[in-house]
Amino acid sequence: MRPLDFRSDTVTKPSPEMRAAMAAAEVGDDVLEGDPTLLRLEARVAELLGLEAALWTPTGCMANGIAMMLHLQRGDRFLAPAQAHVLGSELGTAAWLAGGMPEALPWEGGPGRPTAEQVRKAAGSAGPYYVLRTRLLCLENTHNFAGGAVIPLAEHRALVAAAKEKGLAVHLDGARLWHAAAAQGCALHELAAGADTVSVCLSKGLGAPMGSLLAGSKALVEEGRRVRKMLGGGVRQGGVMGAAGLVALDYLPRLAEDHGKAKALAAGLRQLGFALPEPETNILLVPVPDTAKAIALMEAAGVRVLPVGASLRFITHRDLAEADIAEALARLAPLTAGILAA
Repeated sequence: MRPLDFRSDTVTKPSPEMRAAMAAAEVGDDVLEGDPTLLRLEARVAELLGLEAALWTPTGCMANGIAMMLHLQRGDRFLAPAQAHVLGSELGTAAWLAGGMPEALPWEGGPGRPTAEQVRKAAGSAGPYYVLRTRLLCLENTHNFAGGAVIPLAEHRALVAAAKEKGLAVHLDGARLWHAAAAQGCALHELAAGADTVSVCLSKGLGAPMGSLLAGSKALVEEGRRVRKMLGGGVRQGGVMGAAGLVALDYLPRLAEDHGKAKALAAGLRQLGFALPEPETNILLVPVPDTAKAIALMEAAGVRVLPVGASLRFITHRDLAEADIAEALARLAPLTAGILAA
């Protein structure tokens, strides 16, 4: 039985054209004179995001960590939506390496997002030297643990405006910003507008084996290059990965297909008796009474998912065909009663 892997959109394998591009990549030493293919990738991503420059990093955690280190001094507070990736899924990098004090903002504006008024209130006002200084707002679009929820364009603008009004820098964790843009039918640079730094990921949904980019002003990116080296992220012939990233960007127009698969999967799960919200992008959160029991039953049937709180997380991606969605539902049908039993 072939496993159907819904654990993440990072489980995709490089396509034949991506492997060919990697094999033929023009390379150089990125720590010395620069790698020509990485430079092309960085320039293309910066242009897509409407920012001056970009820096390739091996991982999204490193990209976010560098951003934190650029924006924060030891003891500075930063704001982020509750359950944001930078708060709970990056092993405390923001506190350990950047010295930041996190403040989680409840989702008063909708799934995965605070309101502009929350940002203003949490930022506070300047006080005596011995009080915490709030310096940074981190946003996440789409918000992973809110089920791939999108920050609508108008709300993004309002949140950024509130942060700037209070003197805060803005970092956008846009690991799946591609999906937010596809869902709203808007340009990437519109969803990045106003942010001082933006991270985007090439292995989530786009099929690259690794790699993220951190974009911002030329000055911030140059300083970020120094921080990347400090963290051990200086690469040599990185063009092999850069070539994969360039091919990955060619897949952007197809992301809506993954959103369609998620909607089809959600509709099928509801017909089986599961209760779940309509997905905005390619992530579904499916509440169940016992996640460990459900995962064990599904693993035996060759359907792989991960737990998120009291829910099962399904993520659709380019390596799952529409026929695989139907096959997954057929495998789950006889298991539904057992999965939903308290």
